[in-house]
Amino acid sequence: MKIGLIGLGRMGDALSQNMIGNGHKVVAYDKSSEMVDKIKKIGAMPAYSLDELVNNLDDRKVVWIMVPAGEAVDENINALVPLLGKGDIIIDGGNSFYKDSIRHAEELNKKNIQFLDIGTSGGIRGARNNGNFMIGGNKSAFEHIEPIIKDISQDNGYGYFGKAGSGHFVKMVHNGIEYGMMQAIGEGMEVIEKSKFDVDKEKLCRVWANGSVIRSWLIELVEEAYKRDKKLSKYSGRVGLSGEGEWTVLTAKELGVSVPVIEGSVKARLKSMKKLPGAKKYQGKVVQALRFGFGGHAQPKEKNND
Repeated sequence: MKIGLIGLGRMGDALSQNMIGNGHKVVAYDKSSEMVDKIKKIGAMPAYSLDELVNNLDDRKVVWIMVPAGEAVDENINALVPLLGKGDIIIDGGNSFYKDSIRHAEELNKKNIQFLDIGTSGGIRGARNNGNFMIGGNKSAFEHIEPIIKDISQDNGYGYFGKAGSGHFVKMVHNGIEYGMMQAIGEGMEVIEKSKFDVDKEKLCRVWANGSVIRSWLIELVEEAYKRDKKLSKYSGRVGLSGEGEWTVLTAKELGVSVPVIEGSVKARLKSMKKLPGAKKYQGKVVQALRFGFGGHAQPKEKNND
């Protein structure tokens, strides 16, 4: 299958390599021509404009957008609409708010263009090797692209969840859960750090990762972080927010659901960003190490206490 890919950041670059490695043809575009030049070297067909990208696709055109949620997604969809025709497919594979995806589907349906919202998990490693995909939107569009999804996913690592918005909705909740899990790990490791016991935390995480109830990739990532730096000295303790945690809390309130763990993790991140006494806590270092481990997230700047 030939697919157009817009956005060659960390996730888009890794995803394109996954597709190419599985025998699919990728026509790649990014606002940065340097990124396009780079992806050309690994076998992608370069496109230096959206017109060039669309013109190099098959009769039923499939365009996968991997850009930050919000205005960037809106801009790319609006620019693609005049270039596409009946039955063509636009995929938003970023972390967009599910209500935006519902809106996009409704607007594109009026123009006979099909839309899929795909929540992508597994971090950069997953995007590059055996990813995890949560899919919503037009069912016939999903059936058309399912062969490529199957190729780039881990076994049993993708699912179609129904009408437009459902893919990004379940990914939003996934990330809300992720917030709570990471916060719990950070809090636990701070308790260990401040105890009277001289615990080797790398060894501890290795033990936890093998057969314990809390074994997980997150525990493995903490082990890797301690292996690189036992004191996590390169991390400030400031933890960024990408939006999904806050959206999960807001949506839960709309639905009358209590989510104290997720809400607490969001508040902890907000507090970590401010100039407050003791705000740069050890637990924040752990959470930031986790975010860097799976997503390469940069450390955010400190905010004033206002």
